[in-house]
Amino acid sequence: MRPFVLITSLLLSASISNSVSASDIGVVGLFPGKAVLVIDGSSPKTYSVGSKVADDVKLVEANGNTATLEVKGKRQVIGIGEYVSRSAPGASSSVTLKVNPQGHFVADAQINGAMMTMLVDTGATMIALPASDAARMGVDYKKGRMIMVNTANGAAPAYMVKLNTVKIGDIEMNQVDALVQENGLPFALLGMSFLNRTEMRREGEMMVLTKRF
Repeated sequence: MRPFVLITSLLLSASISNSVSASDIGVVGLFPGKAVLVIDGSSPKTYSVGSKVADDVKLVEANGNTATLEVKGKRQVIGIGEYVSRSAPGASSSVTLKVNPQGHFVADAQINGAMMTMLVDTGATMIALPASDAARMGVDYKKGRMIMVNTANGAAPAYMVKLNTVKIGDIEMNQVDALVQENGLPFALLGMSFLNRTEMRREGEMMVLTKRF
């Protein structure tokens, strides 16, 4: 597993170094307790948890999936291929997502404080969650209004709920509409109930989401 992460880091670092702006920090590799970061477009460097990454930036947690950075006192969780901005206070919150090997944009999200990976789907009217994930987040979805939705296996029941918080990078939304499906949904979808509250910009194999105020 470790060689794979190292190879992935090397492949990502060239493209990330060229695309990170002068106020960005990008993740190109992750290990338990360590993260390989690109700072302001410089060469990748490995940092241990607790290290000062840059002015007002500290690496507070790292595992095989995500890194948690404390930027100017605010914690932000990002995965490989994503960035956080060190823009001046008052600037819009933004996060950059990368295409996965299957050609889809994915995002490491926190929903009600629980971590999960979501597939970006602009064709979904709202966030869609498998029932197992909703239960893990403490969502009592059966109290929501039941509707019928079309799936690959035909019509299936789904429940409309509101998520207390949805956070991706440094973008955080409150009271976000979502659907919970008990069948026919193999993974979580990041739909328009979150995305339509952001400005989406496609840049080749990257998507930049900027929170609207």
